[in-house]
Amino acid sequence: MGLLDDKVVLVNGGSQGVGAAVARAAVREGAVVAVSGRRREPGEALVAELSAAGGKAMYVQADLADAGQAKASVAAVVDAYGRIDCLVNSAGLTSRGTLLDTTPELFDAHIAVNLKGPFFAMQAAVADMTARKAPGTIVNVITSSAHGGQPFLAPYVAAKAGLAGLTRNAAHAHRWDRIRINGLNIGWTATEGEDATQRAFHGAGDDWREQAAARLPMGRLGRPDDIADFVVFLLSERSGVVTGSVIDWDQNVLGGLD
Repeated sequence: MGLLDDKVVLVNGGSQGVGAAVARAAVREGAVVAVSGRRREPGEALVAELSAAGGKAMYVQADLADAGQAKASVAAVVDAYGRIDCLVNSAGLTSRGTLLDTTPELFDAHIAVNLKGPFFAMQAAVADMTARKAPGTIVNVITSSAHGGQPFLAPYVAAKAGLAGLTRNAAHAHRWDRIRINGLNIGWTATEGEDATQRAFHGAGDDWREQAAARLPMGRLGRPDDIADFVVFLLSERSGVVTGSVIDWDQNVLGGLD
């Protein structure tokens, strides 16, 4: 449909999972796409895939836990293409910790990846947009756990709830600049990272997806491609004037009780 024709899109944390799905969807909709990530091999493999399909893409090596590298990821895109039109923050750390056993180091790691990195990537992107007096769009991939979450997600919830608040704050601050900023509280999703997390922290076997699906209302986990299509919609003009919305993208209903 060409929803993102000629737009320059940076997907931070874009080398796998939801981020990679967003990159593929954005290219299909006509965007020039940059993907950032810590690991060069999967990032370059994705860029090669997108290029082979006729897309225009680049890889930026960046660890979003480092604020300087988060800002540099935006600078690399601006250097390459002259501007940034859209930013997606999809990097995430999901290692486990409760209120009682979370160390300061684990807490700081969650804040760095899940909140500080997105903050400074947004800062750099908005600075470019405002300097050019150009509109832009940002989507932050958050989590339904930002509403409270499980006890073993304490530092993750703290950081992602902060990102939800930041999304609204930045959207309010820059609405007169015509920069729209929204977030998605995604539910349980079948990604490579979730597979590693289930195996590392919950002793899951090869059939964990099937077991999880049987316990969910729709009979399946969320799919990265579904989320990617919604992210592209929010990045595009088809989503109209909406800004400052943090949308629950899940099959469980907040506040519903059985």
